[in-house]
Amino acid sequence: MGKIKSSLAAIGQNWSMTQRVYKFLWAEVLGIVLATIVVIAVPVSIFINWLTALLVALPLGLLAGTFWFSRRAMKAAYARIEGQPGAAAAVIESLRGKWAVTPAVAVSRNEDMVSRVVGKPGVILVSEGASSRVGHMLANERKKTARWVPDIPIYEIQIGDEDGQIALGKIQKTLGKLPKNLRGSEVTEVRRRLEALGNAQQSMPVPKGPMPTSPRQVRRQRR
Repeated sequence: MGKIKSSLAAIGQNWSMTQRVYKFLWAEVLGIVLATIVVIAVPVSIFINWLTALLVALPLGLLAGTFWFSRRAMKAAYARIEGQPGAAAAVIESLRGKWAVTPAVAVSRNEDMVSRVVGKPGVILVSEGASSRVGHMLANERKKTARWVPDIPIYEIQIGDEDGQIALGKIQKTLGKLPKNLRGSEVTEVRRRLEALGNAQQSMPVPKGPMPTSPRQVRRQRR
């Protein structure tokens, strides 16, 4: 009973959070459920019978509604943290796959940020901020990283809404398109080689509470 209550409470919290972004969430989910039931039940009832149609259509309708809700919940979660410093690093850490994330290896006075990600493609430098400001930050981090892993591919991704940047919700798709250049053991080795660089820069961990909103807060979290 305890697990059921906790699961229901979690669903309720997700629903409330998502409905703040999508006001007519209930109508969307209900519409998807009913449309799926009708589309499946009508032909099944014609060729077999109504009882079988309902037994087949109801679970599929609920499944379709749940899928739609989960997609909306994910987009709502992205919308809530979009624009906050460290949002990109937090999203990448939550993705499926073996991504080693070092958030905020570089932070500017304007709260622009560069995080470092290590995975099978190699090293990915992910920036957050205006394109006109993060370009030199990415270039500097590329030079620093290349000194430690000169033989490893280095990619740059800018998160934002300007030309040449990608939206926060498209990070997983963008990372998935990168070529797989390294094996698992090589990823581990690159990670270890970059630990010294990370320690030298005193990289901050992903904040457990609210995202930092100023360079001073970032420095405090590093300590």
